[in-house]
Parts: sequence; C-alpha cells; structure tokens
Amino acid sequence: MPSSAYRTVPHSADVVIIGGGVMGVSTAFHLAEAGVRNIVVLERGDLGCGSSGKPIGGVRAQFSDPLNIELGRRSLDAYQNFPTRPGADIRLDTVGYLFLLTSEDQVRDFEASVAVQNSLGVPTRMTGPEEAQRLCPYVSTDGLVAAAYSPTDGHARPGLVVQGYARAAAAAGVTLAAHTEVTGLDTAGSRVTRVHTSHGSLSCSTVICAAGAWSRQIGDMAGVGLPVRPVRRQLAFTAPLDPPAPRIPFTIDFSSSAYFHNSDDGLLFGLADPAQEEGFDTSWTPEWLELFRAVARRRAPALAGMETVDGWAGLYENTPDHNALIGRSDEVDNFLYATGFSGHGFLQAPAVGEIMRDLYLERRPFTDITPLSADRFRTGAEIRPEAHVV
Repeated sequence: MPSSAYRTVPHSADVVIIGGGVMGVSTAFHLAEAGVRNIVVLERGDLGCGSSGKPIGGVRAQFSDPLNIELGRRSLDAYQNFPTRPGADIRLDTVGYLFLLTSEDQVRDFEASVAVQNSLGVPTRMTGPEEAQRLCPYVSTDGLVAAAYSPTDGHARPGLVVQGYARAAAAAGVTLAAHTEVTGLDTAGSRVTRVHTSHGSLSCSTVICAAGAWSRQIGDMAGVGLPVRPVRRQLAFTAPLDPPAPRIPFTIDFSSSAYFHNSDDGLLFGLADPAQEEGFDTSWTPEWLELFRAVARRRAPALAGMETVDGWAGLYENTPDHNALIGRSDEVDNFLYATGFSGHGFLQAPAVGEIMRDLYLERRPFTDITPLSADRFRTGAEIRPEAHVV
C-alpha cells in the first residue's frame, strides 16, 4: 500500500482530502489525472481501514432514483475498465444482483424502478419465482412472489480498489498520509485556511471531506452541517463448502435485507440488524447471525445450518434519507464533501471521484448532483429514500 505514517505533514497543500477510503483515493486519483498537483490525503488509520475495508463490495445500478442509477452505471463501467485505468485487478465478478420479493407492493415498486433503469440502459428484468430459483438454487420459492435481476451487477474487492487508486495517485505525486488524524480546521471568513492533524498542521486552498462515518465531526470543525451517523453492519463467512457452492448472483431478501453470495471457497452472509444503535463500535458479535439464520430458514433453508468460521463488522455512514451528500458548501467556499453513502459508497466511488474533480475544477459534472446537497435537509428538499440494502 503506497502510504506512509508521517512524522510531520507537508507545510501546505492546494487540496487536502480528509479520508483515505475508496472515496478519498478515487477523488485523489481523478484530480491528479486531471493535472491537479500538491494534493494531500489524510487518513486516521490505514488506507481503506473504515467502511472501504469490507471484504467484498457489491457493485450495481439497480436503484429507484435516476441519479443513483446514473452513479451506479457509470461506476460499473469504470470498474470493468479498472485493469486498464488506473490499472489493477479488483477481482470483479459480474454475477448479477437478484432481489427477492415477497409482496405485491414490492413487485409494483420494483417494476417501476426496472422501467426507469431500462430507460437509462440498465438491463434489469423482473423474473418469476422459478427463474429466481434457477439463478440461485439456494432460494426457496415458498412465499416468493417475484424477483428483480440485473446480469451486469456483481461484486469486487474494495481493498484492491483502494490500493489501485492509491498507487496511481501516489505515482502522480499525491501525498498519502496514513495514521494522521485531523484534529481541527481553522477558518477565516468563508474559507478553511488551515488543517490541524496529529502530525502537525498545513495551510490549504481547498478541503474535501471524504471521511465516511466521521464526516459529521469534520463538518462541525468547519461549521458545515453533514448529517452522517455511523451504524455497525456485520457479516460472516461459511466454512469451505464441499462440493463447492454454485456461482450465484448477489442475492438479497428485500423484506429483511438479508443477503448472501460467493466468497472464495464458501459463502458470505450479511444482514442489517434493525435494532442496531448508532455508534463507532466495530466489534463482531456472532450472536447477530441468528437474525440471518431466521430469515434463511424460510428463504434459503440450506444456508440456515451452514457452519460459519469467521466474521467482520464495519460502519455504514448513514444519512436521514439514505442518499449521499455530494457538493460544495454554501457557507464555506472551499469546503467540498462526498460522504453519507449509506452503504452505496463503494459502488459509486468511481463516478463520485469524477464529480469531485469537476466540482474542484468548476466544471459541470456528467450529471446534476444538486439533489444530493447537504442543504436538502435544511430546506426540506429530501429525495426519495433508497432501500437500505447493500
């Protein structure tokens, strides 16, 4: 990993990016590729140690909102081209996403979303229970009404993506300062003038907040409201399967948010605990697995008894409407932000890196991201909440 634990940070930077996860390094890569120099990325731990550290990340364009569909589709294209630009194997597996639906209301909502996705070039289609079972043999058709399937979705390795962007950014001259915590921001008038860290301070011309679950605190330092709250998500890995698991889509029981997919020599299980309190706790507690097994007993019975051998916990960076915060602050002219992705950050990171580049260069991005301004909560302009699933 091309990062260093700094004794002191540089004295100044044109751009300071706070956060060395996938969003921060994607932004750094796209800025450097466009010719921007004197960029410093500050990361409180190792690069990719926050939400980007999850073992496998889904990539999809199956959303209900056209803007999220555009971000997902453009990022899918970038991930498919990742071996060429920036140049890294990210173990992309285009197995598709399969949403399992158990009510007529869900079917109506997904039919409307599929129509929007199709109009934007995403080849999602509705399927019946039998086809869903053919796509994923673990699925039980009992109580299953329909499913939605997009063959161009899939999953990749976030750690490899972070490394790929970071190496390319470092080769272009970006300074990657790991184990360097931001402790304060100085402002003068309507601008951030200085960033204080655990390894010294540096003057700056622009600050970009890509701090994930810690973004609210960074925003508070600058006087910018970023309504992001951290919530723990947990997952588990099965023991190696013999015979091996079939190659299956990234499969989600929409009602419960339980999901599963291939992972090396077994399967990965995940589910959002609806009772999980917000906070920065990332300890893994195997007891949550009973929530997944309860869903599996009715939706994919063979999974309910599978032995698990390991697990992982990380943080989602949630906003009130489960949509991202992307934009430039109205209060602090040189403070930009890309955060609050509510579980969708990895799959949207390439497209958002492009957008942050264009906002910094004062160019028009490929799509209008005005609806994702953090000001929407102040003005009452929230957009339709996206389903809170991976």
